[in-house]
Amino acid sequence: MKTINKDILKLAVPSILANITVPLVGMVDIAVAGHLDTSAATMIGGIAIGSMLFDLLYWNFGFLRIGTGGLAAQAFGREDRRECARILARALGIALASALVLILIQWVFIKAAFLVVDCTPEVRELASRYFFIRIWAAPATLGLMALKGWFIGMQDSVSPMITDLTVNGMNVVMSIILALGFSLGGLHYDGLGFSGVAAGTVVAQYSGLAVALALLLVKYRRNTLVHMERRDFSTLFKGGETRRFFVMNADLFVRSLCFIAIYIGFTIISARYGDVLLAVSSIMMKLLMIFSYFTDGFAYAGEALTGRYIGAGDKPMVRAAVKWTFIWSMGIALIFMAIYHFAGVSMLKLMTSDADVVTASGEYLPWLLLMPIAGCAAFTWDGIYIGATASRQMRDSMLWAVAAFAGIWFVGIWVLDGLAGASPSYDSLAMHILMAAYFAHLLARTVYLTVGYRKIM
Repeated sequence: MKTINKDILKLAVPSILANITVPLVGMVDIAVAGHLDTSAATMIGGIAIGSMLFDLLYWNFGFLRIGTGGLAAQAFGREDRRECARILARALGIALASALVLILIQWVFIKAAFLVVDCTPEVRELASRYFFIRIWAAPATLGLMALKGWFIGMQDSVSPMITDLTVNGMNVVMSIILALGFSLGGLHYDGLGFSGVAAGTVVAQYSGLAVALALLLVKYRRNTLVHMERRDFSTLFKGGETRRFFVMNADLFVRSLCFIAIYIGFTIISARYGDVLLAVSSIMMKLLMIFSYFTDGFAYAGEALTGRYIGAGDKPMVRAAVKWTFIWSMGIALIFMAIYHFAGVSMLKLMTSDADVVTASGEYLPWLLLMPIAGCAAFTWDGIYIGATASRQMRDSMLWAVAAFAGIWFVGIWVLDGLAGASPSYDSLAMHILMAAYFAHLLARTVYLTVGYRKIM
């Protein structure tokens, strides 16, 4: 088993090194917004709602990474380099077309979104400003989704690591500079204020795309891209493999809608209870998801190896990859339970200097201890099922997850209305129910995918 563990670590470690910078970006964005004005909760709420709007858009295109990665891994396992190149070209074509559509419908989207999203006028104005700047990064963002999935499918986690480090590093630096300004010698720049946070993201996304394309040409031009013939471009969207691609993506699109329903539901519900609890929910979501950036490294390894060995028809190695990927992932869960226990309050204080937000957030720290076990298992199963291109099962697991989230929330709030409808602690208790609903969706995914594993094998 030394070989399989070596392969897992070879794929997982670069992804983890890149992923650990992702929460830093979110924390810096919130920290910059939280220090721009005395109304820190409103600024943080603007970032939270603005980011949510892009999640609403981009999660619909998650298939560009997921579908591309699974199909590329299986083609790699079959040693079909021509099909690997076709898969990438097809994904990049869809990414560019989709990005242009998003830019064209931006005004319609923002109007429709705020018919559903309930927040204060101040938060709405800030979120809209953030959206109309960041939307111009859509071609780069969707292109990077396709490229990252393809790199992972090609058993290459170093290229996406370099790309992600570029994007996240540039995002941190440019958001700070463009928002807060700087003084260096005789140079002085006042900064754009809140708008600089969004502008920094746009610069970072295009920087990452440039790096990813350069890596693609340097590493794959001669051994993969060269196998694609001119006539392949005219048949990219025809044939059995293309139909398989779109059937998979239909399932993954439904899965993405389920993610959106849960995440948007979480944010919209918390926004009902004022700017402070909206800021709390945003901070807690960032802290809750930190462990996922470590687990995702092993999920990507499971995805790449599962797809590779399925493509090669090697079932014993598929089972070995699944077993050892889970062992590593559960180790991550235990580590993060300890981190949240001993450093939870310190992490809150890093996110904002607003004492009211820190105090309100402290009440929900116990939820951080429950999330890693169910969350790490769910994320790891996702990677394995992606490698197996088992899109229908992934879709169904998220349908059950939505049912679990909605069921816990509506039943919980119904009970709360009956027991503490006029209580001054009502809002606080409602947030606890919301956290329980989020945990329930993770648990539902884990249970469904665990039960279904033997069937897909």
